[in-house]
Amino acid sequence: MQSGGTLEADLVVAGIGVRPRVALAEAAGLQLDRGVSVSACLETSAPGVYAAGDIARWPSPFSDVTLRVEHWVVAERQGQCAAENMLGAKTPFTAIPFFWSQHYDKRINYVGHAEGWDDIAVEGEIRSGDCLLRFKRNGRTLAIASLNRDLESLEAELALEHEQTA
Repeated sequence: MQSGGTLEADLVVAGIGVRPRVALAEAAGLQLDRGVSVSACLETSAPGVYAAGDIARWPSPFSDVTLRVEHWVVAERQGQCAAENMLGAKTPFTAIPFFWSQHYDKRINYVGHAEGWDDIAVEGEIRSGDCLLRFKRNGRTLAIASLNRDLESLEAELALEHEQTA
């Protein structure tokens, strides 16, 4: 805190220093939006040029916004999709975004995407480190965060994928 004050918390999660390097894309004249803007098929604003991974901001069919996710599994899946599309497949990237992290005995999972929500439904006990939180807007679950509930997180990912394809 700039004031020098103290903020009490049981758990603090901080993401620091994540900024895509877009100088080459900018010099090439590609469309940028907090990363390199790509189509649903991961093609940039330059026909035949694709981007994937931490730098790519793609339109999510699930959340109706553009996303950029810094996780190696998302980058791997996007790379596979981009390669298929370079070969002419025209396959949109539709995977539900997620990440996980482990801090000592705490496993944190996040599935989906919620930049804004109007309700958080809590299952379990946050204080005990055994919980699942559903971030909702207008009654629809946009994302799930969990502590030490790996199986429920995977089930939530499947439910979000099913909703997307329904």
